[in-house]
Amino acid sequence: MSFILIVEDDLTFSLMLSTWLKKKNFKVETVASVTNAKQKIEAEDYDLILSDFRLPDGDGLGLLKWLKETGRSLPLIMMTSYADIQTAVSSIKLGASDYIAKPLNQDELLLKINEFIKKDTLKPQSVPPSINEYIEGQSPVAKQMYEYVRLVAPTDMSVLITGSSGTGKEYVARSIHEQSCRKDAPFVAVDCGAIPKELAASEFFGHVKGSFTGAIDNKTGAFETAHGGTIFLDEIGNLTYEVQVQLLRALQEHKVKPIGSNQEIKTDIRLISATNENLLNAINNGEFREDLYHRINEFAIRIPDLKERKDDVMLFANHFLSLANLNLQKNILGFDAETIELFSSCSWSGNLRQMKNVVRYATLLATGQYITVKDLPQELLQSSPPVVEGSQLRNETLERELIQKALIESGNNKTVAARILGIDRKTLYNKLKIYGFDK
Repeated sequence: MSFILIVEDDLTFSLMLSTWLKKKNFKVETVASVTNAKQKIEAEDYDLILSDFRLPDGDGLGLLKWLKETGRSLPLIMMTSYADIQTAVSSIKLGASDYIAKPLNQDELLLKINEFIKKDTLKPQSVPPSINEYIEGQSPVAKQMYEYVRLVAPTDMSVLITGSSGTGKEYVARSIHEQSCRKDAPFVAVDCGAIPKELAASEFFGHVKGSFTGAIDNKTGAFETAHGGTIFLDEIGNLTYEVQVQLLRALQEHKVKPIGSNQEIKTDIRLISATNENLLNAINNGEFREDLYHRINEFAIRIPDLKERKDDVMLFANHFLSLANLNLQKNILGFDAETIELFSSCSWSGNLRQMKNVVRYATLLATGQYITVKDLPQELLQSSPPVVEGSQLRNETLERELIQKALIESGNNKTVAARILGIDRKTLYNKLKIYGFDK
């Protein structure tokens, strides 16, 4: 399977391109800067690079120069929305294998890729394409949260993750585990809210056959299973007071005793807990032990609600669209402008879980290239503020920016730009006149 590196700072475009290439049975990685591209190229063996011309810390020409200076004969196809002869000539002179303008013609791009990758690597692969289930947000609050994850992961501190339902607490817990020295040992997740209170001790510590009615065989508990690794207790606030006492003892003494057994088993685990409740209120109400709270809360990480990270809304929406396209065998390209506005103004009370379900629902219903408002579930429309009829955006500044971006992506093709924006050509021409683009 051929390995392609995409160097592109437009995250939406990068996700769509990556998803399409994976469907064509290529292995793909993406970066958003020249610096990160160099690091990846030094660490991995790629067969080809697709690089945007304009990047946050330089341009594609700088990457080409570096490839030439370091003696790497790696094929590179330059992509740009600013297509002109001078750029193309400069790229080719510096060693670019080819040059293609945005918006990309998929058939043309595939032909160019095939031209520079050996024929035997282009045979159909039996391994299906895949997309990471989770991605990290790029908003300031998300970056701060993941910085905390990176800081605490190498330690053995107990971590308490707080946040609303659907924000991805288990994903953060897994990220901590995967960046720790325990990453090669088990990660065991226990949903404390789903365990009947009479079976909680058995779930944690195990039991021996015949120790109580229904114990028809020996059971290994979560603590023993997670030995050497990490145990994740989701919704820990749902545990009964009695189980909290047993849990505190197991954490303090580093050993557990299965129900019905006289033998204690030593355990070495790293504890990560999560809750969407206010445990301090539970302590004041006598529902949660204060000593257990301090034991599980050596370091706290709060996951912000999706409504607090507006910069991440469309990043996650496009990611969930890629997943839905793959799972449902669809090829939806994106969202029209009215849907983007609605997504940006939605409160997303169910957070990422709600968004994932909404995008999957809309992907299944969509019949065109783009998801429109009519494809969305009614409960989302009813819970969102109304969109002003005839307008795709809530303010003129944002509308102007989106129109400008659509014109660039379409190569100034008004028909294509109107389709990208989800409006008809007549409306687009009126907008161009209003904002002075027709001059």
